[in-house]
Amino acid sequence: MQNAFTVDLEDWYHPEFVTKFVPAHLRKDQVEDAVKPLLQLLNKYNVSATFFVVGEVAERHPELIEKIYEEGHEVASHGYSHKRLHELGKEKFEEDIRKSTTILESLIKEKIIGFRAPSYSIDQDTIWALDILENLGYKYDSSVFPLRFRKKSLYGIRNAPLYPYSPSKEDITKESDDKNRKIIEFPLSVVKFAGVKIPVAGGAYLRLFPPQFIILAIKKINKEKRPAIIYVHPWETYEKTPRIKLPFPHGQITYYGINSALKKVESLLKNFKFGTVRNILFH
Repeated sequence: MQNAFTVDLEDWYHPEFVTKFVPAHLRKDQVEDAVKPLLQLLNKYNVSATFFVVGEVAERHPELIEKIYEEGHEVASHGYSHKRLHELGKEKFEEDIRKSTTILESLIKEKIIGFRAPSYSIDQDTIWALDILENLGYKYDSSVFPLRFRKKSLYGIRNAPLYPYSPSKEDITKESDDKNRKIIEFPLSVVKFAGVKIPVAGGAYLRLFPPQFIILAIKKINKEKRPAIIYVHPWETYEKTPRIKLPFPHGQITYYGINSALKKVESLLKNFKFGTVRNILFH
């Protein structure tokens, strides 16, 4: 079974727990250097991935986006400003996504059909975003994290489906029965062991868990006839990512395992077939 490999193309200061502690004059751009080893690894294993690109990054590095597209990867949107949807609200989100879409489409000369919200911030409170995306011609979203550790967690929806589905307009945890509902949600991967949901999709979880466990988890997901979806950020697979002092436990979560993350990614590429979200959902 083919699984989806995705990259959230953002810079080292974009994560929610980091950005508030990095003033503008310290935001030195390193996204091109950070993504280079990842692109080389994907090329080595002949894997086409989906790159969810922050619009600000595309504006500064248009040649990089063109290169990613020309190497056979899908280009999708990660918003323009990398602000959470709860912060933006409806009107500003629509402005943000329109700006992102225009920039990306002007670079690759192809319709952008996929979106991932910064910090996975599509939930019941921001379900309106799916209508906006659908009206703009987006065919899929990949922002739902189908578990939540506690009420104050940054993201997560406790009862959301684990498989790709078309969400109801009223309840993001329910499948729509409206034939006119076109947009598909591809939730981030979690696996159930003994009835307990464990996140294995990527990010900090990829850096935390040993590769043997992640491989076992993806095999279990595939055995359930579900495609897994993996995500990484270039800054977390790049050894030279700046480390700044962050409050506990955010510093530990953000920087743990960065030096070994690229090797973990390679172990997954060796063991599974990966492709773009577009190909998995629509081909």
